[in-house]
Amino acid sequence: MDMESALAALSALSQSTRLAIFRLLVRHEPDGLPAGHVARHLDMPQNTISTHLAILTRAGLLSAQRHSRQIVYRACLSRLQDLMLFLVRDCCAGSPELCAPLIATLSSCCPSPESCS
Repeated sequence: MDMESALAALSALSQSTRLAIFRLLVRHEPDGLPAGHVARHLDMPQNTISTHLAILTRAGLLSAQRHSRQIVYRACLSRLQDLMLFLVRDCCAGSPELCAPLIATLSSCCPSPESCS
């Protein structure tokens, strides 16, 4: 991940509704949720949710797949992993043992994510 991609992802997540959407979709991995379900979970109008889903998708944090009349959104866990690694890549000024607990925690919380398409 480069600086521009990291900034796009962080910018997309820096709004409360988008952060709530992303966290909701992370909880619903690997199946994801249709846009209407996301709107119902967050008790928001679907057109408002659609705008936020588009921003998160453009930032590479979500993938969308059409299933009949529904679009199912999934959190792109590989992109999240890339972002987290970008943020801690130069951790602790070359003393990786200082960051070992953080990296171990990040590594143990989820299995290796699939790449998003």
